[in-house]
Amino acid sequence: MTKRYKEGILPFKVVATDEPLIARGGLILPYEMAKAFKLPKVIDEELPKPGSGRGYKPSKFAMPLILMFHGGGKKLEDLREIKAEVSLRELLGMENLPASCTIGDWLRRMGEDGKGLLGLGKVNHHLVGEVVLRNKRNGYTLDVDASVIESEKEKARVTYKGEKGYQPQMGFLFEAGLVLEDEFREGNVPAGAGAVNFIEKCFAAMPRGKSITYLRSDSAFYQAGVINLCFERDKLFTVTADQDKGVKETIKAIKEWRQYQGDREIAETVHSMNETEEALRLIVIRWPKLQAELFDPSPYFYHAIATNREEEAEEVIKLHSQRGEVENYIKELKSGFGMEWMPCGESYANAVFFRIGVIAYNLFLAMKLIALPPWYRTFTIQTVRWRLYQIAAAVVRHAHQLLLKIRAPTDKVVLFCKFRLRCYELVCSQATAI
Repeated sequence: MTKRYKEGILPFKVVATDEPLIARGGLILPYEMAKAFKLPKVIDEELPKPGSGRGYKPSKFAMPLILMFHGGGKKLEDLREIKAEVSLRELLGMENLPASCTIGDWLRRMGEDGKGLLGLGKVNHHLVGEVVLRNKRNGYTLDVDASVIESEKEKARVTYKGEKGYQPQMGFLFEAGLVLEDEFREGNVPAGAGAVNFIEKCFAAMPRGKSITYLRSDSAFYQAGVINLCFERDKLFTVTADQDKGVKETIKAIKEWRQYQGDREIAETVHSMNETEEALRLIVIRWPKLQAELFDPSPYFYHAIATNREEEAEEVIKLHSQRGEVENYIKELKSGFGMEWMPCGESYANAVFFRIGVIAYNLFLAMKLIALPPWYRTFTIQTVRWRLYQIAAAVVRHAHQLLLKIRAPTDKVVLFCKFRLRCYELVCSQATAI
């Protein structure tokens, strides 16, 4: 008869050890990149200081959250996993960490008067600036979109989807995927609210020598103020036109249509909104309905794009359609970095939590764009966790030197070393184009 084991089916026993082991050895990489960009230092400079000399610095709250998001944690209780990585924290110089409930109180304090949220905005602008200054591109596309975060919190408001939650607005730099600006909002706030102010903040957030040259948005930003701002600032734009009465009348007056794709046809005309200072180019696509609708006798569906671009209509449509990539950016931010769930009952505390999540997301993109091999640029955070972060390691002191021994193939050890060398180069040299 096979020998039976008291603790399980397989022939081994589980015992505790005090050896300096690390379960997520790869988390040194995002932390080292953050140090290369001086994120802990900037956080301590921009956020409100502790009330007493014995209090934790702001970075002692923010950096563990950033590491937690990179590691796959989503709730404040998941910080216990970071706290349990004693050897990792020793290696990173994070020996003393506040408890998860203390971090929850800190989120509320930072959001209550708005100063912490404002400071984190400056931290994010610093990080985005560090990345784009190292890119040869000078002009960027701004994609603006809002996304619903469902929540059963008592104070959460009902969204347009009919469920309670929040609806943050985000401005992405399309070519890099970075979140340039975010605005955490109640669920019942329309996506187009404060559109001009939001775009102006995005324009102002770009570092010197870099600019936004092209704005893309859905119909939420089909507003006279947005259009006028783009003309005033000499920015290109494509905005999905809201099919209001004026747009419908303009489309109805179109006489010439040409073949586009399959059963679709395309046409263009000129249109003016009541308060716009210049006329718009309106590019329209139509396709037949399978059956007539009771309250809309038109035999066609229509999709219209308002623009000031001068390329062929087909090319403008292609450019505008690229904004669909933003859905993947939002999915990565929400699902990959835990921003599909908010921890606090107060919206202002959740706004701080969300902005720290944005910084963690942008830090990940910085790693892919600047320090990781080129083929990593298509990888999601989930893939990088599996390949890099979840690597067993041991911390060893040998000949007066601290060693991190990772259990991984040679090519992965080389990757770690090259990544750390790149971080060192960032610290020692001025920004160089990538």
